Parts: sequence; structure tokens; C-alpha cells
Amino acid sequence: MKAEIEGVKVAGTSDGPAPVVLVDVGDESDVLPIFIAFEEALSIARGVDAADVGRPLTHDLLLDVIEALGGRLLGVEIRSEAHGTYYADVTLRTPRGETTVDARPSDSLALAARTDAPIRVAPDVFEAGRRERETFDDLRDIREVAAE
Repeated sequence: MKAEIEGVKVAGTSDGPAPVVLVDVGDESDVLPIFIAFEEALSIARGVDAADVGRPLTHDLLLDVIEALGGRLLGVEIRSEAHGTYYADVTLRTPRGETTVDARPSDSLALAARTDAPIRVAPDVFEAGRRERETFDDLRDIREVAAE
């Protein structure tokens, strides 16, 4: 299923603030929420905003290395979920051919946000994790929280 990053927000939990990336899938009314770490959430938001922070951050560095070695990010896929943990793949074109690398969804989405590479979600993963979009309407954007 084709997907895109709808937003990066922060939910309040009993354990404190919990960043969540909302993945929008095509014509579906629901979203796939993926709870991630704070730094990765900021990195995704910076990628979506195309924000230049002066020095390359980890995801910028990884893309620079991929490109310096003659590669290109072709796309990412959130491929599975087990016990609340999501798994993703990053597909690259390299001088040796196409290859797929296991990755965390947060890192995959941060890379895709910087390159406009296609994002896909396996249908069974979306079905298992989908939540009503309105559930997340009142959450604050990660940028607002980070600015405090």
C-alpha cells in the first residue's frame, strides 16, 4: 500500500511524552501510528521540512554515504509487526544492483522524508495497526514540543 508521512506528534503517556509518527495510507480514513524515539521523531520532522541544520545529522550522513558509494534510495516498506514492534526494509540501488536492508521504521521514514522516496506499508501491517485519525487530532506537533 502506498503511504506518506502525515505528521509527527507527541502523545502524553503515564511514562511521559511519547513521539508518534502517523503514516497515511492512500484512501483509508485511518492512519498507522508508530511510536518512536524523540530524536528519530525530530529527524523525520526535519526531513519533512527539508530543514538544514548546518551539519549533517545521522540520517543526512547515511544518505551522503549511500550516494558517495554510488547508491540511491529507491524506497522503504514497513513490512511486518510483532508484539508491538514494527519492522521495515530500505531498498537501495547500488553499483552491484538492487539490495534490501533491514531497518527500523523510524530510520526508514527519516530517510524517505529526505529523498521523497516512496513509502509502502504491507496491507496486513496496516490492518493490524490502523487507528482512527481523529484519535491523534489533539496531540501536539513534535516541533512545538521541541521548541519548549
